[in-house]
Amino acid sequence: MSGQSVSLTPSNSPGSSSPAEIKRILETALLTTPDPLPLSELKKLFNDELSTEVLRRLLEELRNDWGGKGVELVSVAGGWRFHARPEMQKFLDRLNPQKPPRYSRAVLETLAIIAYRQPATRGDIEEIRGVAVSSSVLKALESRGWIAAIGHRDVPGRPALYATTADFLNDLNLRSLEELPPLEELGSLIEPDEVKELLPAPEKAAPLLRASRTTDRE
Repeated sequence: MSGQSVSLTPSNSPGSSSPAEIKRILETALLTTPDPLPLSELKKLFNDELSTEVLRRLLEELRNDWGGKGVELVSVAGGWRFHARPEMQKFLDRLNPQKPPRYSRAVLETLAIIAYRQPATRGDIEEIRGVAVSSSVLKALESRGWIAAIGHRDVPGRPALYATTADFLNDLNLRSLEELPPLEELGSLIEPDEVKELLPAPEKAAPLLRASRTTDRE
């Protein structure tokens, strides 16, 4: 692929561009944009004249070009983005020593239940946790952008159905719900000792994830 010439006409560069030039354009756009860029947005760099297949291949090449560096190119639910490798984070934290927000046990348990049982109603969450779920818990997760109401269950009262969002997957560097790790591997986001007994084993949760998985955005 890298030895082939790809003919296209970017808005800022008339004439044909080589794969190396295309990757340079992609690299610049991805490094200067804080949010993930889906393929549909990246195509705009080339007036939509670059096919999805070619664009994917060049992005994979660009990912390989950055292999072994402190920054890596990754594909998440929202698209493609550069981010620091996990082993580099401890050094970056020295520049910005502010601690990330810590959430209560109730918030983390609620998030875990929604993530692995979605779509779930407030009643579903309360049945699993065995205690009432306050509105502030759901609002905290909605404010963080990790969950959203996606509809209502067709039962008396029509309770809201909650599911995780693309932002939740992006923050975990995941492309879809099927990539969710077992609860004990969720790291600093969820305290495993506090939630692992509330949910089914990962192998039992897999059918639920497949049934409610998100579709990757281009």
